[in-house]
Amino acid sequence: MARVFLDTNIYVDAVYRKPEVRFQFLHHEVYYSSLSTHILFYVLHLKVPDPMVTSVLKEFGPIDFTASILEKALNGPTTDMEDNIQLHSAAEAECDYFLTNDKKLLSMTYFGKTRIVNALEKS
Repeated sequence: MARVFLDTNIYVDAVYRKPEVRFQFLHHEVYYSSLSTHILFYVLHLKVPDPMVTSVLKEFGPIDFTASILEKALNGPTTDMEDNIQLHSAAEAECDYFLTNDKKLLSMTYFGKTRIVNALEKS
């Protein structure tokens, strides 16, 4: 069982747009930045309460957006603040994998001990 962090693009798909992607998370501990929920509601113009979102989020572990994560994100590793928040959130959760579709992040291959991938290996 691996610790998997969902970048916002994967998170939005898993929670709302493409729920079938959740099948690849079976048998893994899944985490996300609490900031991603704000982005989900903003981008998709969702209203609260949203029972679908509430139900799905019971499957994932939120990583709080803290002052420490903000401070680290302000210093990189990329020039994109939101990406930095996601990366530092994954590091905070000590995740094995950072799941994303972002080509710039995928080119990094690793952030600390966290491997950056666009899919999980099938077990």
